[in-house]
Amino acid sequence: MPNPTIRGALAGLALLPALTLAAPAASAASPSPTASGTPAPATKAGTSFLTAINLSPGQDAKVAASTGDYLYWAFGASEGQTPTVGLTVGLAAAADRHGPQTWSVEVFDGLRRRQSCTGGTQNATADTGASSITLSCTLREVRSWAEPWSGDPLPGTYYVRLSVSDAPQPDLGLAASVQLHVSAKGDADNAQPEGGDLKAPLVPPAGGGAATAKAAAPEEAEEHWYTGWFSGWNSRWFWTLGGGALAALAGVAGYTLTRHPRGRRPARYGTVPPQSGAPQPGPYAGSGRP
Repeated sequence: MPNPTIRGALAGLALLPALTLAAPAASAASPSPTASGTPAPATKAGTSFLTAINLSPGQDAKVAASTGDYLYWAFGASEGQTPTVGLTVGLAAAADRHGPQTWSVEVFDGLRRRQSCTGGTQNATADTGASSITLSCTLREVRSWAEPWSGDPLPGTYYVRLSVSDAPQPDLGLAASVQLHVSAKGDADNAQPEGGDLKAPLVPPAGGGAATAKAAAPEEAEEHWYTGWFSGWNSRWFWTLGGGALAALAGVAGYTLTRHPRGRRPARYGTVPPQSGAPQPGPYAGSGRP
């Protein structure tokens, strides 16, 4: 009867060819990174601003969706860049559709302000026989700083919303596919205007995925020599008493100026001023002498 040690060695030699053949198969099954290092396309989309899927720089999106859904993605843009959002929507089979469909793409900044498109097809209508539809939106150049009322694009997170603005009621819910690509031209050297800088991006990104912007660190309030005058639980009492004293002094001064203008005082009560032409009292008053 063979030794157990010898039997174990023979069993290992028998399995060696199988392990050798399985190793190449496992290597072929594992995905290899691309030469350019481009991240894999995102396969999901959010349904609101809060659940928007963040896209890394250079990352595309390939999503299976339903007609009528609102789809949201988020990407980051820095100063000097001019982002362009391009989408290709694969429609359901023509036999299943009941009429033309109109799709729309919108871009919002980190404050959820709708940004205008300077180029591209923002709204497109596909006929019943069309198999796909193409949309695009080119934003204005991202500025390094801007006035709050201007609404200019600023560095930070931007949201892409794809929706169906018009479609027959029976077509809602049909299968569709979406391919999204975001490109940008320019860099920080092209940023306008000069002489200013944004301290931090507009808002941090929302939802899951790779971060596209960093949140601004909390800043301490700047203190001045008069800061303590307007802070504290008892400061209002000091200002109330001081204001009351000033109001009293102002009242006395106003009364003095209006009651006795220019410092003149009236004569004593009971005296009658002399009248012109009237006889003056004297030792011969009432005697009738000339």
